[in-house]
Amino acid sequence: MLNQRASGILLHPTSLPGPHGIGDIGPEAYRFVDLLEKTGQSLWQVLPLGPTGYGNSPYMSFSAFGGNPLLISPDLLREEGMLAAEDLKDRPRFSEGRVEYESVIHYKYDLLEKAYRQFRQESSGRLPADFYSFCERNAFWVEDYALFMSLKEAHEQRVWSEWEESAARHVTASLARWRNELADRIQFRKFLQYIFFKQWCALKDYCHERNIRIIGDIPIYVAYDSAEVWANSHLFHLDEQGDPIVVAGVPPDYFSSTGQRWGNPIYRWEAMAERGFQWWIERFRMNFALADVVRLDHFRGFEAYWEVPASEETATNGRWARGPGAQLFYAVAEALERLGIEFDVIAEDLGVITPDVDELRDKMGFPGMRILQMAFGNDPKAADYKPHNYDKKCAAYTATHDHNTTAGWFTAEPGSQTTQTPQEIEAERRLAMEYVGSDGHEIHWDFIRLVLASVANTAIVPMQDLLGLGTESRMNRPGSASGNWEWRLHAGAVTSEVSDRLRELTNLYGRKQNSPDDPSPEK
Repeated sequence: MLNQRASGILLHPTSLPGPHGIGDIGPEAYRFVDLLEKTGQSLWQVLPLGPTGYGNSPYMSFSAFGGNPLLISPDLLREEGMLAAEDLKDRPRFSEGRVEYESVIHYKYDLLEKAYRQFRQESSGRLPADFYSFCERNAFWVEDYALFMSLKEAHEQRVWSEWEESAARHVTASLARWRNELADRIQFRKFLQYIFFKQWCALKDYCHERNIRIIGDIPIYVAYDSAEVWANSHLFHLDEQGDPIVVAGVPPDYFSSTGQRWGNPIYRWEAMAERGFQWWIERFRMNFALADVVRLDHFRGFEAYWEVPASEETATNGRWARGPGAQLFYAVAEALERLGIEFDVIAEDLGVITPDVDELRDKMGFPGMRILQMAFGNDPKAADYKPHNYDKKCAAYTATHDHNTTAGWFTAEPGSQTTQTPQEIEAERRLAMEYVGSDGHEIHWDFIRLVLASVANTAIVPMQDLLGLGTESRMNRPGSASGNWEWRLHAGAVTSEVSDRLRELTNLYGRKQNSPDDPSPEK
């Protein structure tokens, strides 16, 4: 799938416009797919789709397998008769440009509770057969997840290690009692997953009908406060009290002078290997049910990862530890091949990359990522990010969700969004303008043209760069704990001038894909 010229847009569903305070997978998602088709794009890249917790980060989810209930579309629930038109009338006055998570969560969960009650009432006792079949097919994760979320609710949303001890320690008799007491809440959580997957799979089918493929995202780590860590503590480096011994992060780098202390628990890779990496096989299988290609976040951690003692406040005092390497990917590839699933992966190979990481990526045949914003600084690997050094296999980006927008990067001042000196910033700007042959007036279009014109088979542009938006519109600031994941696209922001220009460049550089009904191009 990644061996032909194609292009697409990076836009997480939460960033879509719409009346419900947060983007979802309803009508606006379908309009966005129509826009992709109109402009000749064939790829839609999203961030992880799991249920988010504290900080609202899609990379710190309550589940490595489930979907985010906040992405469920109330409008589609109304069409299915699970909500009434009156239920959607008295909405709070939400911001159009930011997700106000606290108010959105209260509003949407009220609607989801109403939809669930209507769903049960219409069923008159026995729920639809496809609900039961969904639960049966996904029992390996949805049972733990539904119980985990219900227990969190019963314990006032506290982290699982602070629950009643027998529940926190996964004592069988205790969990049996809780399952009985929380039966309705457990079924509610299963209902949300059933609806999410039903809506998402319909949207995915709509994409396929228009020859558009979805690029998903698998974070290398899972959140400590997640169903997976609670239910599978033996697979993680935890102490006798269930607290992390070591946590994940990255050393000081381009983004932060003290590194990033992510705080995720570290896998016991030897325990994973003893079980044939079955947990990872299931994780990949579920992600390929949601997407056609997956971006494997922090790929370098599979070769060697930065391990930080849990007692450390920053990631500075960590150490490199050996990852599972090719052994993991061979096991996953073999299992997916038996299931008839194509193992299409993009390796996020950014950061401190060694020859061993490059060797692992190439051994597995995974395309790496090339970020144009990173081509003009004083990083030793900056030359790798210049388009004249790309190879066909790589995936080229103007920027990612972790970077400033291209316009924001180009106009950044010292101390604002960068640790660079004024002299370094000026030198970077001059080199960028010289390289693209521009005065920088439309630096975002200059960058878009470069990645589309490059030899890279895959070219991706974040929506913010397509619109030329500034720093205020960036999605994430690595190392900062608040204000992230909130940006939203204003309705009508993609004008006909913008879409026409994107379509022309896409055609010009041979990235437009034939629709399913188009004849094959002449040889």
